Amino acid sequence: MSLTYRFALPADAAACIVLRGLTRENAVTEAELAGAGITQATWSAGIESGLYPGAVAVDGGTLAGYCFGHRDTGEIVVLALLPEYEGQGVGKTVLRMTADLLRQRGFARLFLGCATDPAVRSYGFYRHLGWRSTGSFDAAGDEVLEYLF
Repeated sequence: MSLTYRFALPADAAACIVLRGLTRENAVTEAELAGAGITQATWSAGIESGLYPGAVAVDGGTLAGYCFGHRDTGEIVVLALLPEYEGQGVGKTVLRMTADLLRQRGFARLFLGCATDPAVRSYGFYRHLGWRSTGSFDAAGDEVLEYLF
């Protein structure tokens, strides 16, 4: 494994969409993303404009994982990894890089929606990294967690 980390580029959007459908938990297909208005064109434009700052992990020519936030709200909107890269610090690294981008924009608090089921990997992942429940839930029924710098 020869992972490299860098900030996301507009050209990463297509691979991000493919990877999102290959995650072990909470996979979302290209068609489902398109139904929500997320396409290669919209994702690429969001990266290009700075609306969705993010970081990617690349192993050779393969996108291994990524994390994106929202420039205007401080929300971590997505973190996704190929299953074979789980448990190796990849998610933690792209999350930290994205959080740092948002902190540099002036955010002292970040938030995200997280599964409420302790059996789901994200439940323990974020809590282990210091994210805390706000006691509220988003429209999808996910628990809203926050991280304070």
